[in-house]
Amino acid sequence: MPEPVTDLSDLPPGRPWWHAALHPASVLLVALALWGWAMARTDVSDLDDFGLVTAVHPAFWAGLALLTVGFWATLRGPRRHPLWAPAYVVALLVMERATQAVLYPTPLYAWAWKHDAVVDHLLTAGRLENADAIGDMAVYDQWPGFFAAQATLVRLLGADSAAHVMAWWPLVSGLMLLLPLLLLYRTFTEDRRLIWTGVWVFCVANWVGQDYFSPQSVAFALHLGVLAVVLRRYGRPDRSDRSDRSDRSDARQRQAVWTVLLTLLIVAVVISHQLTPGMLIVSLAALFLTRRYRDRIPLVTASVIFLAWCLTAALPFLSATMPDMIRSIGDIGGNVSTGYGATPTGTGAVAGSWAARLLSASVLLLAVVGALRRPVLRHRAMPLLLVAAAPLPMLGASSYGSEMIFRVLMFMLPGAAFFAAAALLPQARTPTAREESGRAEPRRHLWLPPLALLVGTLAFVPSYSGKDRISYFPPAEVDLVRQVVDRAPDDSLVVAADRNYPLAFADYWRVDHYWFLDDDREHVDAIVRDPVAALARDMSAVESPGRAYLLFTRGQFADAEMNGLLEKGQLDRIRRSVDASPLFERVAGNDAGVAYVLKERDR
Repeated sequence: MPEPVTDLSDLPPGRPWWHAALHPASVLLVALALWGWAMARTDVSDLDDFGLVTAVHPAFWAGLALLTVGFWATLRGPRRHPLWAPAYVVALLVMERATQAVLYPTPLYAWAWKHDAVVDHLLTAGRLENADAIGDMAVYDQWPGFFAAQATLVRLLGADSAAHVMAWWPLVSGLMLLLPLLLLYRTFTEDRRLIWTGVWVFCVANWVGQDYFSPQSVAFALHLGVLAVVLRRYGRPDRSDRSDRSDRSDARQRQAVWTVLLTLLIVAVVISHQLTPGMLIVSLAALFLTRRYRDRIPLVTASVIFLAWCLTAALPFLSATMPDMIRSIGDIGGNVSTGYGATPTGTGAVAGSWAARLLSASVLLLAVVGALRRPVLRHRAMPLLLVAAAPLPMLGASSYGSEMIFRVLMFMLPGAAFFAAAALLPQARTPTAREESGRAEPRRHLWLPPLALLVGTLAFVPSYSGKDRISYFPPAEVDLVRQVVDRAPDDSLVVAADRNYPLAFADYWRVDHYWFLDDDREHVDAIVRDPVAALARDMSAVESPGRAYLLFTRGQFADAEMNGLLEKGQLDRIRRSVDASPLFERVAGNDAGVAYVLKERDR
């Protein structure tokens, strides 16, 4: 393990007049009280296109701002207890990741509901299925690690489903990342300011949203855990550190223990997620190129386990998707452009999209400034720069379902946040720094770093929660979909505009699901021109005793409008045409949507 950098917390003489008033306990308690006040007075029953940004009570913003100021003041206090910084970071995670769980009566994100359906399948069937039985959903059975673990947890807790933990999973996910991040950062510095500022920057810049109930959330934490083990335990010792033969024998024994742990972590990553093992291998390969981390064990272990899984359990999926994957290799422009998915429409959607992009761009720019500004730190923490840059080639490998650019940003973030924090902190006044610069860090513009941290912290909210109108499904919408699925006989078909609604994959092993906005534009235009004829034709192939259901919900309308898939007037026209047609019968409805069934005699 490399020798840590000298503490960077040597402060300029003197402190602001308000510093003594900002006692960590009082500021933390007031910030959390403001958050609690805001939670009790926020109404999310009628979200607009700005999502939680305009819905949340102003006390929330005051609490978040106060928490950020208190965190910065705590770090600049040389006599503050070291536990105050982690306390503030945990409070930040609560305000960031638990707000939605407190405000919304049902879990967010259609993909979280999809993953709950996979867990439910394991609990119901007690086995994995193949593609012949469940089609595209077989991909989850070929990477079952996360779902099997969740099904086991549900059994141990005696719960009915994983829905009980779905809403709180973003907070759990954020807490899981703290330990590997701390291990990574402590590998290269003992400066508590740099470590915890890096963690703070990571938390506020991690807006991509992969912390929901998903395999990626766990695989990402395991990915960082593998990197922490490699960076701390697999670096070549300096010549001055070499000891006698007995010590080297003990070192080999300890190395064997770490290799076992490393193997277990890699296996957990490989069996849980498709993309993360690839990101891990390119990161390990980047480290292998350095002189210090040329131990072959991590890279070979990850490559062998990943290849073995691809050639066995994951082979059916890879065989079907390999042609498309090969065609996308090298198409960086196409892979990046599809990363923004559909085109956001409306002021709220566009503003949230730009807030997220500017937040990520600012952190990356700060990381460049920090690396250039701190040559000593850049030299010692070069592995973190390599880890930050390693995911970039994946942009030329695949679009990953229009999400590759977001995943690349997320995997770059741990290293980028560390150097972005270095750019925000005052220059170290260590002997090495004085030799390099010849003078102490000037005190002018000391207000810029905390202001940048505050702006970035506040920008997280529109980046992360600005599209909650799409992501939130009220209880009435959940009840409507549940009514349809529960009454559907085996081999039925549920048709909807798109998959943005709760339980969109419920009972997928016995009920088929079809979303017409996934089709090519020509077919969608045909449905818009003559909804009843086109939809009835698509749904008429269902054989008895199965039935064909058509579902319109609030979530579908929000997604189609805000992402520019269809205009509200077009969706309303489709729904009115179906409602007036004698070919369809209304079977369920409430203020969140309506469901129809294609009549038996007309199929």
